[in-house]
Amino acid sequence: MLKKYQQEHEARYTPRLVMEEASRCLLCLDAPCSSSCPAGTDPAKFIRSVRFKNVKGAAETVRINNLLGAICARVCPTERYCQAGCSRSGIDKPIEIGRIQRYITDFEADLDMDILEAKEGNGKKVAVIGSGPAGLTAAGELALLGYEVTIYEKEAKAGGYLRYGIPEYRLPNEVVDKEIERIVKLGVDIVLNTKVGEDVTLEELKKEYAAVVLAVGYSKGKMLPMFEGNRKVVLAVDFLKKVKDRKGNVKVPNNVLVIGGGDVAMDVVTTLKMLGAEQVTDVVYETFAEFKASKKELEGAQKEGVSIIDGYVPVSTARGGIVKFKHRYINSELKIKADLIVLAVGQVADLEKLPVELEKGEVKASGNHMGANVFFAGDIGHGEKTVVYGVKLGKEVAKAVDAYLGGK
Repeated sequence: MLKKYQQEHEARYTPRLVMEEASRCLLCLDAPCSSSCPAGTDPAKFIRSVRFKNVKGAAETVRINNLLGAICARVCPTERYCQAGCSRSGIDKPIEIGRIQRYITDFEADLDMDILEAKEGNGKKVAVIGSGPAGLTAAGELALLGYEVTIYEKEAKAGGYLRYGIPEYRLPNEVVDKEIERIVKLGVDIVLNTKVGEDVTLEELKKEYAAVVLAVGYSKGKMLPMFEGNRKVVLAVDFLKKVKDRKGNVKVPNNVLVIGGGDVAMDVVTTLKMLGAEQVTDVVYETFAEFKASKKELEGAQKEGVSIIDGYVPVSTARGGIVKFKHRYINSELKIKADLIVLAVGQVADLEKLPVELEKGEVKASGNHMGANVFFAGDIGHGEKTVVYGVKLGKEVAKAVDAYLGGK
């Protein structure tokens, strides 16, 4: 079971299969797949390159447009973005854009291609707080424009939720390491084990750097008041971090209850099954018609044998790991007793000692400029909380900083 967690699940396309899939492309003139990609990775262009056996050209398209192309190829909910716009859907089914992109970025890694090159330095320094998708992208894009960029990361290793949250079977840390290595090669410096607000203040950074980018992610899990102090309860983000830190070498009980229905919850329940939990029950606030998790993640959990009960909300808890639920729409109650309870009911940003005002989890300021020389991106920015959207916001904030500092 441990081996199953440690191995990447989705098989890599063979050269023959990727050509067959790319040949299904209709070569749309105004390709809806490309206009539907938040990061602007331009699937239409890289698929066309693959179709005509120019995989190196495809790799250049992906990498120039998306500094985290290999990561997005694995974790992007493509059915909501590029594949949702695929014209092929009207004939049979959408092209497997994510899997084609993964083939391209694996090809790039196999050949150790070095596509990107930073411009000559312009003498201006920028600090980026956080090394998740938005922070890494902003840092890389600014380095490409000639800025001297330093990332400040509170953890011992860079990557944020990419490293500490997404399970190994979906996103191996070796892929995260390779993507970060590419960004460091552009001249980006990463200062680890440094929490802005404690080890260094925001005011100090504002004085030292021409601009500061806050790219803080949702790293703290939410706790429901009824579960406060309950020793049988753990937060999903803490559980996933522990498992990934130990490469799956974590013992889990046989009977586990998970509360929540997003992608994080699906990661938890699937991980639990892979680590040997016999009975994993997921109780979800949303009904299946309202489900938040991606279709791929839901299907993966069901394939592993997870029991999913939709439409119920927890109303009370008792000793011995007993939780009582009520259905939101029908007159129905249920009680579940478990050896471990994992809460996957949302996350919040860790902004302790940082003077940032949030409204519904996002910075109150519009755009991506907080005022003075401080900018923001990532989960505390405006928009969806996905990796590919983090890439989008990272690109946007880099352009905003460049414009502010007199770039063209």
